[in-house]
Amino acid sequence: MIFVLATTADIDELVLFVNSAYRGKSAELGWASEGKLVSGQRIDSEMLAEVLSAGDTILLMRDQIAGPLAGCVSIKPTDDRSIWYLSMLAIDPQRQAEGLGRILLSEAEARIRDQGATRVKITVIWVRQALLEWYERRGYQRNGHTEPFPYGNERIGVPLRDDLYFVELEKSLVLASGQ
Repeated sequence: MIFVLATTADIDELVLFVNSAYRGKSAELGWASEGKLVSGQRIDSEMLAEVLSAGDTILLMRDQIAGPLAGCVSIKPTDDRSIWYLSMLAIDPQRQAEGLGRILLSEAEARIRDQGATRVKITVIWVRQALLEWYERRGYQRNGHTEPFPYGNERIGVPLRDDLYFVELEKSLVLASGQ
């Protein structure tokens, strides 16, 4: 796999990819779709431009330099630079059984660790049990914090339920001796 940092030139491709992976028809092929919970777009060009201009890193994963996206993930430091936030992890739904999520997550965590961080956190919609369990198998633990779902912000989609909220998970990036 090849990993490159996204630039503004990648925005249009990223918008199509992320929306397709999270809520598009092709997302229904994979196990990580949230289309039954939230409809509409997950992100738009303006939002991605804001993310990139704020200094967030979006890591792109491809089989080859000019090939189609296989995955992407956004990482950024929190106010406490020892803790980073990971979001927008997306894998081509037709390739979700290939272990690409694990590969991309490991690469993102290594890059975060290289920045001196000791912890990474994520949020997942509480009803996405299979996804929560996937992160837990990779060492993430629920920390007891939750965040409200941004109801009324149709820029990130229209919720199809009125009980959504995010569960926060964290993982230590401190390697044990000998690793």
